[in-house]
Amino acid sequence: MTGARADAPPTHEFTLDNGLDVLVREDHRAPVAVVMLWYRVGSIDEPPGMTGISHMLEHMLFKDTKHLTPGDYSALVARFGGQSNAFTAYEYTGYYQQYEASRLPLALELEAERMANLRIDPEEFQREIQVVLEERRQRTDDNPNALAWEKFTGILRPGTGYAHPIIGWRREIEQYQPDMAQHWYERWYMPGNATLVIVGDVTLDQVKPQVERFFGQIPARPVPSRPEPRQADIAGERRLNLVLPVQVPTLYMGWNLPSLRTADDPHEFYVLSMLSGVLDGGSSARIERNLVRGQRLAAGAGASYQGLARGDGVFVVSATPNPGVALEDLEAAIEAEIRAIAETPPDQTELDRVRAQVLASHVFGQDSLFGQAMELGYLSMLGVDWRLRANMAEALAAVTPEEVSAAARRYLVAQRRAVAHVQPEVRESKVQASEGGSHDE
Repeated sequence: MTGARADAPPTHEFTLDNGLDVLVREDHRAPVAVVMLWYRVGSIDEPPGMTGISHMLEHMLFKDTKHLTPGDYSALVARFGGQSNAFTAYEYTGYYQQYEASRLPLALELEAERMANLRIDPEEFQREIQVVLEERRQRTDDNPNALAWEKFTGILRPGTGYAHPIIGWRREIEQYQPDMAQHWYERWYMPGNATLVIVGDVTLDQVKPQVERFFGQIPARPVPSRPEPRQADIAGERRLNLVLPVQVPTLYMGWNLPSLRTADDPHEFYVLSMLSGVLDGGSSARIERNLVRGQRLAAGAGASYQGLARGDGVFVVSATPNPGVALEDLEAAIEAEIRAIAETPPDQTELDRVRAQVLASHVFGQDSLFGQAMELGYLSMLGVDWRLRANMAEALAAVTPEEVSAAARRYLVAQRRAVAHVQPEVRESKVQASEGGSHDE
C-alpha cells in the first residue's frame, strides 16, 4: 500500500492464479458491503457494425445463465435485501451489488455465475433489443439536448471509439444478432480481463478464501490485446451547426489534448486540471465572474477537463447565451478569456483559491462505500494507480502560474478545436384570423 495516506482505510490487492485482480477496502463504519466486478471492455473497443454491443451484453447479463433464468438474478438480490445494477462506459463495463455484509458470499456467487455461465436465448435477445431501442429513444432520440451532445461528440474525437455513442447507433442496434453478443462475451468476459472490487465491513482474511472459492475455478483464458493509447494526430478545426427542437441555443467547444495516460509527462494532467479550475472553479472563476455575472453574456457556462481516460482527453466548454446574445459573440468572449490566460499567467493567489475546487472535482464521494468502490474500479480500468487521490493535493500544489499559461497557449488552439452551435428550430406562427377579421355567416 505504498503511497496511500496514513488515514486512508486499509486497502489490499491480490491476483488469483487465473488472472482475476482483486481490490479490497476495509470500511467498518456500517455492516454493509459493496461488490463490483469491472471488465476492461467498453464502447471504444467496438468495431463498425457493432456499436453499442457492450451495452447490449450488459443487459443480457441479467437474463439467462447455466443456473439462472430471466428474473432469478433480480429476485435473489431483492430477497436478501440487496441492490444491484450495471453500467457501460467508453472504457469499461461494470456490475455491482450492495448488501448487508454477511451476504457477501451470495454476491460473489452471482457474479462468478455470470462471468462463467452466460447463455443467450435468441427470443430473449430479440425482446431486449426493443428495450435498448426504447432506452435510446427516451435518452437521446427524443431529447434534443442529448442528441446535440451526441452529434458534437462525433466530431470531438474523430477516428476513435469515443466518436460513437455508448448505447450505439440505432440502425446497428436493430441488426444485432445473438451470436454477436455471445462472441463479445467469450472474447472479453474472463478472469484475466476483470477487476473485482469489494468495499465495506470486511477483512482480507474473510474475503480472500471466498473469492478463491467462487472465482478460482473459472479457467484462465488468453486476454485479447487492446492497443495502448497514444496521442492522436491533431485533427484540425471542426465545426458543426445544428438546428434542433431545443428550448434555448447552446454552444459547445472542445479541444483534444493528453490524458493522464497519454501525456508525455504526468505533470501535464495536473496543469490542465488547474487550467480548467481557473476557467470554471466556482463562483470566483473567470467564466462565472466575467461572462455570467460581469458581461452578462451567458445564462450559464462551464469548463471541464476530462483527463482520466484510456485514450486522449478533452477540454470542453459549454455555454448558454442570455437572450439577445449571439452564439458567435459568446464564442468570441470565451476565446478572449482563454487568450487572457495564455498571455498573462494567473497569479498564485488565484491558483491557491481554485486548487481545493479542482481537488474536490476528482473525489467520487469518499463518505460512501459505493463512491469508494467506484473510484477503485474506475482507476483500475484506466490503468491508473488507485492511490491517485492520495497524492493529488501535492501534485496540484506543484503547478505554477506560468505552466497554466503555457498549457493554454499549447493546447487551447484552433487546430485542436471542435465547435458546435446549436440553435432552436424557428416555428412559423399560426395565422390567428383571416385578413379583415373573423365574422359570423
